[in-house]
Amino acid sequence: MTTDALKTIRMQIMWNRLIAVVEEQAQALLRTAFSPIVREAGDLSAGVFDPRGRMLAQAVTGTPGHVNSMAESVNHFLRHFPVETMNEGDIYITNDPWMGTGHLNDFVLTTPCFHRGRLVGLFSCTSHLTDIGGIGFGPDATDVHMEGIYIPMLKLADRGVFNETLMAMVRANTRQPVESEGDVYSLAACNDVGCERLVEMMTEFDLDDLDELGEYICDNSRRAVLDEIAKLPRGEYRSSMRVDGYESPIDLVAKLEITDEGITVDYDGTSPKSNYGVNVPMAYTSAYTCFGLSCIVSADVPNNWGSLAPFKVLAPEGCVLNAPYPSPVCSRHIIGQMLPDVVFGALTQAVPDRVPAEGAACLWNVSMRGESDRSANQTSGALFMVTAVCNGGTGARPSKDGLSATAYPSGVRGTPVEINESVSPVVFWRKELRRGSCGHGRHRGGLGQVIEIESAIGEDFELLASFDRVDHPPRGRYGGHDGEPGGLWLASGAVLNGKGTQRIPVGERLILHTPGGAGFGDPHDRDPAEVAADVAAGRISRETAKAVHGVDVAASG
Repeated sequence: MTTDALKTIRMQIMWNRLIAVVEEQAQALLRTAFSPIVREAGDLSAGVFDPRGRMLAQAVTGTPGHVNSMAESVNHFLRHFPVETMNEGDIYITNDPWMGTGHLNDFVLTTPCFHRGRLVGLFSCTSHLTDIGGIGFGPDATDVHMEGIYIPMLKLADRGVFNETLMAMVRANTRQPVESEGDVYSLAACNDVGCERLVEMMTEFDLDDLDELGEYICDNSRRAVLDEIAKLPRGEYRSSMRVDGYESPIDLVAKLEITDEGITVDYDGTSPKSNYGVNVPMAYTSAYTCFGLSCIVSADVPNNWGSLAPFKVLAPEGCVLNAPYPSPVCSRHIIGQMLPDVVFGALTQAVPDRVPAEGAACLWNVSMRGESDRSANQTSGALFMVTAVCNGGTGARPSKDGLSATAYPSGVRGTPVEINESVSPVVFWRKELRRGSCGHGRHRGGLGQVIEIESAIGEDFELLASFDRVDHPPRGRYGGHDGEPGGLWLASGAVLNGKGTQRIPVGERLILHTPGGAGFGDPHDRDPAEVAADVAAGRISRETAKAVHGVDVAASG
């Protein structure tokens, strides 16, 4: 075996080890976080960067919206805190939506890592804090300062000594001071774990720096993505999608251009920014656009600076996908998580055999708050704020059915009912798959859910609704049917709005239907055995099987 071959093997081993390092970093955050949306649902990200701010590896655990926008935030940290000013034990923090991951509820921490007295890398992580004060985790605000505490680029720890003034500010600006403070320490600890494991790795491989390994990772990843792009037909492809919006529907318009140099997505023509908190900062727009491209074009290439380099994302300033400060952005996920489906609408014209139908896309985060009898924060006058992560169905794929009650593109898991009931005074009477909500086709979409919630202590509570796909359901592809839209109302029959804070009166039950994923291909082409299996599993009715698929399923199955 040649020397070059041995060197390549050694580089690949170190690359794999680096991915393992950041995965342990993420697991430390997952296992120590206080907020259920992090420890149970995995709403986080973790990664390692070289001193130039290039992301070398990301953890598999986490969300693309956090990871890909965090990839840009480290460069903002470096602008404010140059590497020559950093010391061992320093920690930097922000939740600036335009320099972080898109809204104030995401705290980003970056920690320099030293080996043999020299700065060799930076570890960064993000997690969602359930409550950071302000108007609450919903889209009602009309500027970003209504949405909660705003932390600029600051030093959280100086040579290992925490900024107690800053921590006191965090505790004072939340309805859940214990949880919020605990989440900040959890973020700091997860970066410490990453630093420890990286130093162990570099000692084992006798590395003084990550320069050569970083070049290997970035160069190979970039070339691998360009090789995949080279297999695609050159040209321009356009798509558009209308979503519910807040005060009026929003049109997301994209032009996708494939060239020898890479792929550019331009959102010129997209609706102007909203007056309310559904706007999206550019970093979050780029994050989910690149993720959608990666899923179809280069799914097997690890995510890092090199693999993201061939993708370019543009959006006119002032549109809903590039909302400037001080626009309200708290519920930026509602629009931002639609972008992979917008990208897919263009890519299906180039590679129709790879692209799925549309799905529910954005999370159905059921955010509730009110008086509590079980808060860890106070003995009297206690308040609760909880976000129950719920999901709709994904779109059918060209060769497979969609997934039921599964978050795509965010990847965030649903929060277990028992956890929500243990930390907040609510009862989940129902949480089950929603029969018949799938879009029909040769391959059907995934099912949404039926959820039924009531106060457990005889008190009103508030729903901070941030839902979409109520008026504009996921669209089918190549003859597939649309998925069923979502909806929400009270058990008494009163219909609720998809967005905005609304009170759930005592004695009432909140009922939610999450959207189903759309179908792919003509429903009459579906295998009759698969239709019968759907009927037997309760996914569709016998009547639907006959009317839609032309398959007569006997009562015996």
